[in-house]
Amino acid sequence: MSRSGIVVVGSLNADLTIYTERLPQPGETVHGNGFAVNPGGKSANQAVAASKLGGNVTLIGAVGDDANGTMLLESTAGAGVDVSRVRRCDTATGVAVISVDARGENSIIISAGANGTLVPADVDFAAFRDAAVVCLCLEVGIDTVVAAAQAGHDAGATVLLNLSPYAEVPELLAGLADVLLVNAHEAALFLGSEAGIPDPDAAVEAWEPVRSRFADRGLQRVLVTLGAQGSVVLDSLALGGQLTRIAPTQVSAVDTTGAGDAFTGAVAARLAAGDSLVAAASFASVAAALAATKKGTQAAYPTLEQVEAAQPFPN
Repeated sequence: MSRSGIVVVGSLNADLTIYTERLPQPGETVHGNGFAVNPGGKSANQAVAASKLGGNVTLIGAVGDDANGTMLLESTAGAGVDVSRVRRCDTATGVAVISVDARGENSIIISAGANGTLVPADVDFAAFRDAAVVCLCLEVGIDTVVAAAQAGHDAGATVLLNLSPYAEVPELLAGLADVLLVNAHEAALFLGSEAGIPDPDAAVEAWEPVRSRFADRGLQRVLVTLGAQGSVVLDSLALGGQLTRIAPTQVSAVDTTGAGDAFTGAVAARLAAGDSLVAAASFASVAAALAATKKGTQAAYPTLEQVEAAQPFPN
């Protein structure tokens, strides 16, 4: 049976974003120059990104029975995501308080709200039967993430685990991850401070010790994002490994909030379409860069046509 579906399990947040010339230091107050309330949450963002890029996406999560919950359901459904498995509850919808400076850099504080009510019982195996990719992050309880990873594994899907926001994860979850997606900081935490993550501009050969450490942890495929310096794909690690450096896509960033989620959603969409991890990462580099050229998250995410117009990719 041919599989093409994407199941995203995790968080939906209302993003409360204020724009400012620079981010405040501890104890400092600075003036803002704009405020917006937008749909967000890592999992909702990843689902919308994947759907706008042609993916057939189902989202499993929880929102409150409030205005923010309604906004999130309308936004994700409006992007073509199946939200029939997003549960409404009497706990307030999760929120993220975001500050964005003039360079597009951000700082974020999240409050779980309804996301904290998502439990393994919400992970219905029936949702995974046609899944090619299961997309996970760590904005909901770890037991729920493990349950979703196990369901994806049992269904024969590729389990894509975005180790963000970073937390220590059980070996079972790491073992269920077919693709681990981390930034350089998360990679160093996962492997231990002695791992020696190379500088972003280092040659790809400098990643060989990192490849070995990931292989020692039982990982087979890892994608390390390096922000404006692109990413590194570490594939077939147990067989000696393929190390591929993905060049960044140069843009003038306006707001980097959610660009990492755009990248993750794009990887999920292309893996579900049958691309290799290298091809998926190359495509995702363009999608994430385009997302950073506009304010906000989901509304800033590009369509498949926009990414292909920016840089064509082979089928």
